[in-house]
Formats: sequence, structure tokens, C-alpha cells
Amino acid sequence: MSTPHILAIPFAAQGHVIPLMELALHLAKHGIKTTFVNTEFNHPRVVKALSDTQELNMVELVSIPDGLEPWEDRNDLKKLCVSIESAIPLHLEPLIKKINESGGDKISCVIADENMGFVLKVAEQMGLRRVAFWSAASISLALQFSIPKLVEDGVISNDGTLLKSQMIQLSPNMPSMDTSKFLWACIGDKATQKVIFHVFDRSNEELKYAEWLICNSAYELENAAFEYMPNAVPIGPLLACNRLGKPAGSFWPEDPDCLAWLDQQEPKSVIYVAFGSFTVFDEVQFQELALGLELTNRPFLWVVRPDITDNTDNTYPDGFRERIQSRGRLVGWARQQQVLQHPSIACFLSHCGWNSTLEGISNGVPFLTWPYFGDQFFNQTYICDEWKVGLDFKKDESGIIRRDEIKNKVDQLLSDQSFKARALNMQEKAIGSVTHGGSSTNNLSNFIKWIKEKST
Repeated sequence: MSTPHILAIPFAAQGHVIPLMELALHLAKHGIKTTFVNTEFNHPRVVKALSDTQELNMVELVSIPDGLEPWEDRNDLKKLCVSIESAIPLHLEPLIKKINESGGDKISCVIADENMGFVLKVAEQMGLRRVAFWSAASISLALQFSIPKLVEDGVISNDGTLLKSQMIQLSPNMPSMDTSKFLWACIGDKATQKVIFHVFDRSNEELKYAEWLICNSAYELENAAFEYMPNAVPIGPLLACNRLGKPAGSFWPEDPDCLAWLDQQEPKSVIYVAFGSFTVFDEVQFQELALGLELTNRPFLWVVRPDITDNTDNTYPDGFRERIQSRGRLVGWARQQQVLQHPSIACFLSHCGWNSTLEGISNGVPFLTWPYFGDQFFNQTYICDEWKVGLDFKKDESGIIRRDEIKNKVDQLLSDQSFKARALNMQEKAIGSVTHGGSSTNNLSNFIKWIKEKST
């Protein structure tokens, strides 16, 4: 009897790679082999940052071109989306044929990022089973599904242009949405917004090729969204701690010593600050953030990517490094899941990416929210307004979050124990969904059973 063998292909961004890799590692624990496809640009970054994850013996990492030259900017989402839509289908079918003709276990199923429905079309043409994977909050997927109605109601035009700026609800039980914060409406310039809208609109049509639509979320976290989309199946939160393993899929080498530094701090004392892989600050905002952290007079662990500012040197305020040396640690990238599990963490100052949101929630950590673009604004709404486990920041008249605002919100969050209490309640819900008999565990078990049945 052959081993079930799937091919998994994420969208070419770290926030998409990590949860799909986590799914692959979960499947590996159940004897399912995965060929995991990164782009040629991202492949060496993922390999370099990999931990000694035992389940990787069931996950083979391969790569295909993304259509861009090595020096081109992959943070330019307009260019990236256009390129991979044309390049990946050309290389995917030959890759699958090569694997299936090699004499090993043949690929019988393809799991593709929902934003890459063209992969599902290729799989359908090749007679393979097809699964769409949504890595973000499911409320964002509900918005994508609502595009035809939003056009019909005159909220947006056929190309996604906002016609009415207002607050709306997709259903009576779902959180209100600011239409100016629609996923495609707050990313880059107008040309980029139209390309991103095209991705979502096209994905609605291509989803017809999927036999399953699985989501990195849980009924307990987003019940109203799943009521709105009964065909979407939550199997999350997909986190390494839930399989008692180590995370994989990062693009950045992780600082090996920050956990030891945390060991030296008092319980519930450290502000953890991390903004994901896309957020970029101008010099003024970067310096105000630095001075705000200093002003709190609390220990902090701050993840500062080399490209987090317009200035590649990340210009800190004069004397900042020297002044905070005894209580502040600056790292290029951190082992975030392990950091958030650490007893010294008091709160998480976050860009509100969905992976970060799930990781914070699953560890009972209160938030300070600083969204940058896309779905992060919806996630902020969950954190601050629905779950009430965090606070947001207010910008001044020039659009800057000032140092005093940062200090004041840190003090407010950490002096009010109700935020921590609600965070622990959300932790219980998140963990309950992925324990034995939990809703997501049951859904994942049914999904694994389907894969095995269809592979025989």
C-alpha cells in the first residue's frame, strides 16, 4: 500500500508559508508525505532558517520560479502577484509529472493557498484531488466571498474601487467593517489595489475547483464567519506547540539567545514587539517607537528586521542603544511562538498579522495593536472590539504614533487585569479547539481520513 502523498504550495510570503508548512508537519505525524513547493527565491531562505524538526523527513522541500529576476523586490505585491500568476502554472505541471514518474509514491492531492486558485485548476486538469487553504482570519475570506454583493449594492465598482466609505456588516453577528480598510483598499497605490482585488475576485471563481476549503482558524474564535460560510472548515490554530514540535517555514534566521535573555526577566514584565515581515516605518515613526519603548521604563524584546525602515541602517535615536542596554534587547528575528509562551512576557505589541494573532491568543497574552495593511485591520477589530484583549494606538494630526501615546497605552493595558483575564479566556477557547475532541481536531481528523481514503 502506497503512502499518501500531497503537494502543498503557499502564496510566496512568509505569513502564508508558515501555516501551510505547519499543516504539512501535522499531516506528517499521520503518515502523509508532502512535497512542499516554495519559489526559488524563498526556498533557500526557508531551508536556512529551518530548525531540526523531526517531521521534516516526511516533508520534501522543492522550488519553482516565481517569474521575477533575483534582484526584483518581492515586497512589491503588484509585481509579485502578476508574476506568479503567469509563471507558476507553467512550471507546476512538469514538476508533478516528474515526481509521479520517479517511481516513488505518486502525488494524488494538491493543497494550494486559496489566493492561488490557478493551481487548483492545473490539479483538476491533471486528475488530482484539490484542497484550498485559507491562512488568514476567516472574516477576510467572508469579505472576499461578498464581492459580488458589494458590487451589486454599490459599495465597490467592478474593479474594487470604493464607491461608498461607510461601516458595514456582512451579517448581523459579524463585526462591523470600515470599507476603507477592505483588504485590497489599504495596500499600496491604486494600481496595486486593483491587482490585489483581481486576486480575490479571480479566487472566487477558481474556488469551484476545490473539493475542500480549510481554514487556519476555529469555530470558537470566528463562529459568525463560519456561519456565513458553511463550506469553510476550520482546522486551526495551526501551531507547532499543538503537535509538540518546533516551528518551521520562517524566512529569517532566528536569534538563538533571546529565550535565555527572557529567562533572566521577571514574570509578566517584558513587552514583546514584533511587526511581521512586511511592515516598514519611516524614520520619524521608528524613532518615536524606540523612544516610547524607552519611556515605559519596562524591559522589552524588540524584533527589528534589517529592512524595517526606509533607511536600511535602522537609525536609532542618539544614545538609545546605550540607554536601554540593561533592559532592552534588539534582535533581527525571534522564535516567536516560544517567546510568547515564556512566563516573562507581559504583552505583545503587534502588527496584528493572523499568525501573530493566533500565537498571542493561544498563549493568553494581551495585545497592543499596530496594523500596517490588509487583513491586519480586521484582526485588530477582533482583538480590541470583539475579544477585548488589547488596545489600539491613536495617531496625532501628522499621522504619527507618539512616544507618550505608546507609554500611556502600555501602562493602561498592564494596569488593568481584565485584559489578561479575557486573554486567558480566549486562550482556553483556542486550545480547546485543537485538543482531543475539539472542533478543529475533529475537522482535521476528517480531512486526514479523506486524504487517506482518496490515496488508496
